[in-house]
Amino acid sequence: MAAPGMTSEEASLIKSYLLLIFIHKVFERDIRIMEESGVFKTPQLYSELIVNGDRQAGTLLAEVKREMKRRKIRILRILQDDAGVRAEYSCRGYTDEMNILWPAFRNEMLVRMRVYLGLDPFSPEDRSLLPVSSFTHHMDHPAAPYFQEGSKP
Repeated sequence: MAAPGMTSEEASLIKSYLLLIFIHKVFERDIRIMEESGVFKTPQLYSELIVNGDRQAGTLLAEVKREMKRRKIRILRILQDDAGVRAEYSCRGYTDEMNILWPAFRNEMLVRMRVYLGLDPFSPEDRSLLPVSSFTHHMDHPAAPYFQEGSKP
């Protein structure tokens, strides 16, 4: 059942939580690969840059978690499939889910990662990327038919 009176700010918290969790995983994976690859002459310099970005993402994730707890929002399950990311959550005792398609999710991850790394959010070659907010919250999004409800990851 959809959470009565759920605000766009609360939906945004869930979306940020998902993005920050994935960003953290990507940063950690990239650091590990960079340090283990033996390709870089000075991997510590590059990994330091990524560690700092990951630290910033971690700080934001902690803030998002605090705010979610204050608003009684819990993530119950995160699923991924070919279409995108789906989060099942509870908000003030009511359960619902949010779906985000991969193209929108990846674009927003890249924009945020660039910011956390201290870079211009839009590199010259992808100025066409805009901060996207294409996620669905089935109680209020007309694009819900584009998502495969109940699909297996």
